[in-house]
Amino acid sequence: MALRLFGRGGAPEPAAPAPVVERKSSATGRVVALASGSGRVAWSPRDTASLTRAGFTNNPVGFRTVKLIAEAAAAVPLVCQDADRRYEVHPVLDLLRRPNLGQGRAELFEALYGQLLLTGNGYLEAVGENDGGLPDELHVLRADRMALVPGEDGWPVAFEYQVGGRKTRFDMTGSPDPICHIKAFHPQDDHYGLSPMQAAGVAVDVHNSASAWSKALLDNAARPSGAMVYKGADGQGVMSPEQFERLQSEIEMHHQGARNAGRPMLLEGGLDWKPMGFSPSDMEFHQTKDAAAREIALAFGVPPMLLGIPGDLTYANYAEANRAFYRLTVLPLATRVSAAVAWWLSEHLGAEVDLKPDLDQIPALSDERDQHWRRVAAADFLTPAEKRAALGLPPLAPDLLPTAEG
Repeated sequence: MALRLFGRGGAPEPAAPAPVVERKSSATGRVVALASGSGRVAWSPRDTASLTRAGFTNNPVGFRTVKLIAEAAAAVPLVCQDADRRYEVHPVLDLLRRPNLGQGRAELFEALYGQLLLTGNGYLEAVGENDGGLPDELHVLRADRMALVPGEDGWPVAFEYQVGGRKTRFDMTGSPDPICHIKAFHPQDDHYGLSPMQAAGVAVDVHNSASAWSKALLDNAARPSGAMVYKGADGQGVMSPEQFERLQSEIEMHHQGARNAGRPMLLEGGLDWKPMGFSPSDMEFHQTKDAAAREIALAFGVPPMLLGIPGDLTYANYAEANRAFYRLTVLPLATRVSAAVAWWLSEHLGAEVDLKPDLDQIPALSDERDQHWRRVAAADFLTPAEKRAALGLPPLAPDLLPTAEG
């Protein structure tokens, strides 16, 4: 049994001896293990904490993009079925309905999708084991605290979860696995996934810098308002240190910032005010910020129209953009994650089950669903069994098949 990090109180029970499982490995596994260092922790290549802070916590476009995808994918209904039938009631569905004491299904999957989008890696921990073999609880672990330990064949032999100075080691050599690791595709890393936030890192920096620039303008009367030119009695333009400090102090106290916007200025002899306006580069800076916002949305696969970013005419209307968002971003992510979770839970259950999004219950795809159902229903050359297969439905149970009398 996995160590209880967040589960119910009480000391953990001693783990039962894990059965010996034969693992087949790739011919390149030993080369991967040699490159990464067998038995040593393979660290993530980027500082995910600072990347998350810059692109999610301190960036409204990144925050809304990740939340939009994670909440939409977590709200997608899931169906549980095997090769014979679809289940309305199943132990896997019961576990996902309330995976732990503090989270429901939507909260658990939102956290899992959020970790996957921000770091490229998602980790689920199985805590305890009930009579049916399924875990008592499921918990999402923070990816920035998890480290993978590769073995001699390149496959992970353990995961190390570190909080402060404490480490918890999860053994991955037995069966079933205590950790489900879901990772995004990374062409240059054998153990960790590539986050969309990493691909959008430059755009995030540009957008954050543009926001800081706009904030500095607001702090200085929202525009480069002008300059003071000093001309002394002798025609020299040099002020004494005392005069300069006094003038600077009066400007900061009485004429700078939003509170003093529009306040008249009293100039003494020798001072002349030269107003300034926006330069062409200043006027184009806002367009640069919008372009960076579109690049962030592009990296995550969210139509800019859904984020309120102006200047995007790719889609004819909001409904079309919303359908493209579900088809191209939400459903591929939800399908891949639910399939990985189903395979992992099947290992615990001892019987193979499948979890997949229920397309019939997604409002954004209702028009496409109706058209598809009408086309299949009108296909007279298909048998009822073939129509069910075309709609992604399992075969009917023998006791539910129509009889000759019916």
